[in-house]
Amino acid sequence: MNDAAPMSAGAQAAGPAWPAELYEALREAGVRHASYVPDAGHAELIRRFQSDPEAVEVMLSTEEEGVALACGAWLGGMRSVVLMQSSGVGNCINMLSLPAQARMPLLMIVTMRGEWGEFNPWQVPMSQAVQPSLEAMGVRVVRVESAADVAPTVAQAAAMAFGGDQRIAVLLSQRLLGAKAW
Repeated sequence: MNDAAPMSAGAQAAGPAWPAELYEALREAGVRHASYVPDAGHAELIRRFQSDPEAVEVMLSTEEEGVALACGAWLGGMRSVVLMQSSGVGNCINMLSLPAQARMPLLMIVTMRGEWGEFNPWQVPMSQAVQPSLEAMGVRVVRVESAADVAPTVAQAAAMAFGGDQRIAVLLSQRLLGAKAW
């Protein structure tokens, strides 16, 4: 079954299970700080951080602030994740030199636009540039296409980032998230 296929009305009301599993994977990896620019693809994950009294969540005005906050959180002894949409990756390119030069871990989860079923042509160019741009800045990129792979992929990305001081971006495909309707 396609993860983004239409569901019954009851299933839609409950939402997919993978955001809860993703949150648990982050918590098990010791992530207690999240920064984000509001995004529908991350809405449930953001709500979970907001409702957790042991977590810190920070809404950003631009995505590169999240990279700086993640570095500061690490220096303060806290593991962080930066949540953004693919269109925000371009805003981070210069700031990605900070964790690279300081050899700090960075975990980013990027919801993709400009792919499967995209209605907005403005999303397509950045979508095509996300992976090569991140890789050019020394960020390892892993991609998730199915709901079953979200939590285990993020768990391994967190282990790589925080265990090996690596910069990792997990791309959540638009097929997983579902195409937005205009």
